Amino acid sequence: MLLSTCLLSLLTARALSLQGTIDDEEETTASPSPRPVPCDYDSCRHLQLPCKELQRRSRQPCLCPGLSSQNQPPDPPRLGEVQIWAEEGRAVLHWCAPASPVREYRLQFWEDGGDPRRGPALNNSLRQAPLYPLRPGASYLVCVVALNDAGESPTVEGDGEGFRGKGEAELFGPCRRISVPPRPQTYVHVAVGIGVGLASVSCLALLWHFCLRDRWGCPRRGRPRRHRPRPASGDARGL
Repeated sequence: MLLSTCLLSLLTARALSLQGTIDDEEETTASPSPRPVPCDYDSCRHLQLPCKELQRRSRQPCLCPGLSSQNQPPDPPRLGEVQIWAEEGRAVLHWCAPASPVREYRLQFWEDGGDPRRGPALNNSLRQAPLYPLRPGASYLVCVVALNDAGESPTVEGDGEGFRGKGEAELFGPCRRISVPPRPQTYVHVAVGIGVGLASVSCLALLWHFCLRDRWGCPRRGRPRRHRPRPASGDARGL
């Protein structure tokens, strides 16, 4: 009798254990896995981490935008706002990253009629950088170049003289024409020069009016001209 009671207790405990395991498996199967969401990645955000790095750091699975192959040169970036400081002779360029793997960026610019120049390498997390030195009063063609192990993104050919900078080529492309205004001191110097010139002309006019008119015998307004009496012809002969 005692043996039967012990055997019954063991069977009951085993049944309860199996039932708990089945319930846990059903709960695990019923709970859906979290759906992946887009990663917090903005191609135009300054100091933006690469999307692969965001995936590694994210607690929730996230998806990155599609990228071209690492074995292909990157697509051209999209140049955005360009801020110009004429007094400092520099500009700040803002751009958006292409849908391609990028190792670094470089700024390239031409002055009208000059040779192309290229700045130092920039980290791939940057989306803005200063460009200098720029000459006040000059015009430039500026471009953003993306580089990876396969090559660099296209910009313009030659010295950029054929680039018109109109329509989609300027709004969505990597290049743009900019004009650096003259320094404010230049306008002051021009105004001072004009003022000095006008003052000089006024002084010369007054000098002619008060001094040279009498010397050259020019009549004055409101006064009759005096004539000196000439000696008679007989007196002149006697002398």
